[in-house]
Amino acid sequence: MTTATQSQEDTHAGSSTSNRRMQGFERLLTVWVFLCMVVGIALGRIAPGLARSLDGMTLDVDGAPVVSIPIAICLFFMMYPIMVKIDFTEVVAAGKSARPVLLTLFVNWCIKPFTMLAIASFFLGTLFLGFIGPEATDLVKLPFGLDLVEGAQYGAGQVVVQDGVKLLEVPLWRSYLAGCILLGVAPCTAMVLVWGYLAKGSDGHTLVMVALNSLTMLVLYGVLGGYLLGVGRLPVPWQALLLSIGVYVALPLVAGYLSRRLIIQAKGEEWFKEKFLHLLTPITIGALLLTLVLLFSFKGEVILSNPLTILWIAIPLTIQTLLIFGIGYGLAKLLGLRYADAAPTAMIGASNHFEVAIATAVMLFGLSSGAALATVVGVLIEVPLMLALVRFCLKTQGWFPPEEAAAEAVAG
Repeated sequence: MTTATQSQEDTHAGSSTSNRRMQGFERLLTVWVFLCMVVGIALGRIAPGLARSLDGMTLDVDGAPVVSIPIAICLFFMMYPIMVKIDFTEVVAAGKSARPVLLTLFVNWCIKPFTMLAIASFFLGTLFLGFIGPEATDLVKLPFGLDLVEGAQYGAGQVVVQDGVKLLEVPLWRSYLAGCILLGVAPCTAMVLVWGYLAKGSDGHTLVMVALNSLTMLVLYGVLGGYLLGVGRLPVPWQALLLSIGVYVALPLVAGYLSRRLIIQAKGEEWFKEKFLHLLTPITIGALLLTLVLLFSFKGEVILSNPLTILWIAIPLTIQTLLIFGIGYGLAKLLGLRYADAAPTAMIGASNHFEVAIATAVMLFGLSSGAALATVVGVLIEVPLMLALVRFCLKTQGWFPPEEAAAEAVAG
């Protein structure tokens, strides 16, 4: 390929994706993210009644909040502009590319859960144990279906009675570890569409992987989570998973697909691309920032009351995120994948489906448990870390082969 030809193709690629470049406001997105965190925490402190009222607007499963209605509305407006831009012929083509699909599944389910267990166990159970407190304990719900007598041993815990309710008293660090594990077995589904979009990844490939991960979670989430937690009968949160995936992914996907078809039929593809999509450009980022304000207004008090604990949990979660991203990105390069597939492949494993992890932690261990707190920390570090990785991806596009060479490798 000549330099001139390459330059022409680069110019064409640049013009076709100019609306996706992180310019102006988007270049300072990390700053706005931190400001929204501060605003959210301040809102929770200044108007706690409002924050509690909004936080209480949920769709529940078995008495546990699974879907926050305000967050679901924000996520819809965050996801819809991405979904409506997807050309489903690209999705079909992406689904035929075996290597990026298999790599994503391998990293998400054969590596990520086990590295999370190893890293979190080392930091929380060894390196930071003196700071957390070797004798510190946490009270969590008894596993479903068990009716043990007071004083009975179960795993690393002992059954105690508090206010007439039987609870399991476990070492505090193990409770934090449980929350980390629940994050490790919940690869991202909804938010990765945002990260892939910002990194100029293939929307079709990302959507295929979101669908596969959603289906795989229904099979492996409870089984693998139960094995890693060492709990005899960990229930599979079928209803929570289905409800979460339906609200956060399926609803905006269906709305985007149908509205795309109707608008193109009524106005034509040129009007759709030049006029309609232009109007949607700021909506994803705006909805993301509003989501952060709401999340941190709900969880800010927990974060402020446990600053050092947040740090002890955040360190292994951060290392895990960077490690899994590096494994996915590195293997994608070794396999000769194109950049558009490599970026979302690495990010979908690095990020977590924290909504499902939080809901599961609350259902299994209780709202005030260390496990639930650990999943909240996942929310705290998710956005800044993933934005940093987006920037890293954008700066390293040149590491990957041109589209034509990568397409030949992937076809195999």
